[in-house]
Amino acid sequence: MEKMRVGILGATGMVGQRFISLLNDHPWFEVTTVAASGRSAGKTYAEAVEGRWKMDGDVPGNVKDLVIKDITEIDAVTSDVDFVFSAVNMSKDEIKKIEEDYAKTETPVVSNNSAHRWTPDVPMIIPEINPGHLDVIEYQRKRLVTKRGFIAVKPNCSIQSYTPVLYAWRDFEPYEVIATTYQAISGAGKTFADWPEMEGNVIPFISGEEEKSEMEPLRIFGHIENGEIVPANNMKISCQCVRVPVLYGHTAAAFVKLRKKATKEELIEKMVSLSGLPQELKLPSAPKQFVRYMEEDNRPQVALDVDYERGFGVSIGRLREDTIFDWKFVGLSHNTVRGAAGGAVLCAELLAAQKYIEKK
Repeated sequence: MEKMRVGILGATGMVGQRFISLLNDHPWFEVTTVAASGRSAGKTYAEAVEGRWKMDGDVPGNVKDLVIKDITEIDAVTSDVDFVFSAVNMSKDEIKKIEEDYAKTETPVVSNNSAHRWTPDVPMIIPEINPGHLDVIEYQRKRLVTKRGFIAVKPNCSIQSYTPVLYAWRDFEPYEVIATTYQAISGAGKTFADWPEMEGNVIPFISGEEEKSEMEPLRIFGHIENGEIVPANNMKISCQCVRVPVLYGHTAAAFVKLRKKATKEELIEKMVSLSGLPQELKLPSAPKQFVRYMEEDNRPQVALDVDYERGFGVSIGRLREDTIFDWKFVGLSHNTVRGAAGGAVLCAELLAAQKYIEKK
């Protein structure tokens, strides 16, 4: 199979760097174009990230000599790519416009940004859970007047460590959820070198995260009606989001009420057997087991478990009955792999497998 040519918008930021890292030696995709703000345009990728490369290892050889293009010069960026990943750092309105402008050049956009997550005809995908939402793309293309261009997004990093469990338990009808997320500093695009005041510190506020954490699962669990995605209305979620001194890995403590009774064994079986199209299609980045359950009282731990299934899997532990809710558990997901760039890569693999993305 001839590899598809990929552009990365916002290639020099932390999520952009994670895209570069994940796509190194990818069997389907090859990075041929990198784009960023005018400050970086004209430099080689290696020059632009010198002193601020945040990934393990060196800058991959296949991208270090690519000359960065100005993200606003859309025709130049799209001239030699089949689709783009978007991780740009702009205002929400600017992102909405520039992603639509890219899509209108007949270039599919797979976005890590939040700007289009509530655009009614833009699918927001966790590939194992709601691949059927890709059907809304045909309506979006009519609105954009495109034949192959469209926008698809992945959801917020904060929801990945509890939303798959709620979906796995859907037969038992979860209807009230309380979750507190303990979120890594890389979610803010930082390392400890950038943000020394986070060492030994906890900050009980992350702008916009609680609203996203409460609402985005409902959109994922929704359905398509009249060319739009209608969020589910059979569940209420309340969240607190806390920044903690961890580099990678978002942990969640969740409490759940179920309309139908279930045993602990039944709940664990539903979690560990959760599988979807990525596993069925054997997509390159798909975890073999999406959700694992850990019996040890002190797991999952960031230090031991964040890289489960190369960061594409979710680890759950401490499932037990609760005195107020029915059940409670702790979840862990890798915020820049499953929660950000990796989730977008898996989404793009699904889009390619289903022929939404094809070579130009």
